[in-house]
Amino acid sequence: MLWSLSLVFLAGFSLSGLFKRFHLPGLLGMMITGILLGPYLLNLIDESILGISSELRKMALVVILLRAGLSLDLDDLKKVGRPAFLLSFLPALLEIGAITLVAPLLFGFTHLESALLAAVLAAVSPAVIVPRMIRLFDTGHGQKKRIPQMILAGSSVDDVFVIVLFVLVGAAVNIHLIPVAGLAALALILFGLVFRSAGVGLSLFQTNLNRRERLFCVFSYLPKATVQAAIGAVPFSLGLPAGEMILAIAVLSILFTAPVGALLMDRTYALLLKKE
Repeated sequence: MLWSLSLVFLAGFSLSGLFKRFHLPGLLGMMITGILLGPYLLNLIDESILGISSELRKMALVVILLRAGLSLDLDDLKKVGRPAFLLSFLPALLEIGAITLVAPLLFGFTHLESALLAAVLAAVSPAVIVPRMIRLFDTGHGQKKRIPQMILAGSSVDDVFVIVLFVLVGAAVNIHLIPVAGLAALALILFGLVFRSAGVGLSLFQTNLNRRERLFCVFSYLPKATVQAAIGAVPFSLGLPAGEMILAIAVLSILFTAPVGALLMDRTYALLLKKE
C-alpha cells in the first residue's frame, strides 16, 4: 500500500506540474495518472487502496461542500446581487434538464439514470475557475463591474480538494468505455453546455455587462472537474447498471471541458474584459 501511495503522489504531482507548464489544469495530470496506473492499463495501484477509494471520494466531497460554505462572502453576494444569485443555480438547472431529456435517447438510460448523470455533470470546477479569477484581481481586469467577484460568488466554492481524489477516480474508470461512449457522449456534453451557457446569459440579463463581458462569463462556466471527480463514481459504487458508463462520461467531460474552459479564459480575458 505504501508503494502505491508513493507512486500515486509522485506520478500525480509530476504530471500535474507538467500540465501546468503547458498552461493546462494540473488536475488533468492527476486524472490521467489514475488512468495509467489503474487496473485497466498498468495495474500498479494496490487493491486495498482501490477498495476504499469510494470512501475517500466521499470524504473529498465533504471537504468541497464545507469549503463551499466557508468561502461564501455575504458582502460580495450583496454587491453583485441578482446575477450572482441566478448564476448559482440557473445554468446548472437548465443543463440538468437538457441532459435528463436527451441521455435516454443516446444511451438508453432510464430517466432516473439520466437524472443522476445530469447531476454529476452539472457543476463548474473551482479548481479551474478560482485561480483564474484571483489572477483577474491582480491584473485589474473586470474590476469596475466586479466580474471576478460575481463569478466567484456564483460558483461559491474554493480551490481546496484532496489530490488523491482525482487519481483514484482516474483509476476507477474503465478506459475501454470512453471510445464506446464516443461521439454520443461528446454530443450530450456539448448539448448540456449549450443550455448551461443560455442559463448564464439569462442570469446576466438586464445587467450593465456588455456582450464581451457576458461572453467571458459564459467561458468561465464551461470547465468541469472537481465535483465530477468527487461524485462521478458514486452510481458505479452503488452497483447501478449505468454506473460505469456514467463514470466514463463524467471523466470524458473533465478531459474535454477543463482544458477548453481554461484555455478560453486564459486567451480571452485581456480582450473581453476592460482593465481598470
